[in-house]
Amino acid sequence: MSDHDDETQKDTSVIVVGGGPAGLSAALFTKKNGLETTVFDTDSTWMHKAHLFNYLGIGSVGGSEFMATARQQVDDFGVDRRQGEEVTAVEPGDHEFTVETDAGSYEADYVILATGANRDIAEDLECAFTDEDVVDVGVDMETSVDGVYATGAMVRPEEWQAAIAVGDGAAAALNILSTVRGEYYHDFDVPADAARLFGEQLAE
Repeated sequence: MSDHDDETQKDTSVIVVGGGPAGLSAALFTKKNGLETTVFDTDSTWMHKAHLFNYLGIGSVGGSEFMATARQQVDDFGVDRRQGEEVTAVEPGDHEFTVETDAGSYEADYVILATGANRDIAEDLECAFTDEDVVDVGVDMETSVDGVYATGAMVRPEEWQAAIAVGDGAAAALNILSTVRGEYYHDFDVPADAARLFGEQLAE
């Protein structure tokens, strides 16, 4: 990748609306791979009512405990997480989006919607919906509005699973990364990456 491509990537910003499993998964992938990422979270996730026995690789964990770990994970990578700041509107512009909250306005190149069964912002953006009245997306989670992605329960009728939501968030993030880089991007870590990133913690 050229120096120009590096600068383009550093200047690329992503706003994630919603801080449940889908939103935090998307934020983890984008920030971990160099995109400026902000998450707005009102903490209305249904995970606080859940206990996970069906999440592969996790034997048993409470939903709130899972969320605390996920939040710490994205915080550790430097995501700008705005807890309690509600997004009130998303306005498309010529080349970017303006995201309005109860505290101010923010600009972003990409927007990832992860607001569960609440599809109001997608409707306001005039995203296409399916006959089942969920947001219409492809496997890359992009909506009919270029640069806007939808994830989790927004796009799936009655499929409220943390594992599915996390996968949707990752798919959206990887598609954005591929678009920014101009080629398919794979986020695949090996043990040496863990030692490089978390050496001191691993040694404890």
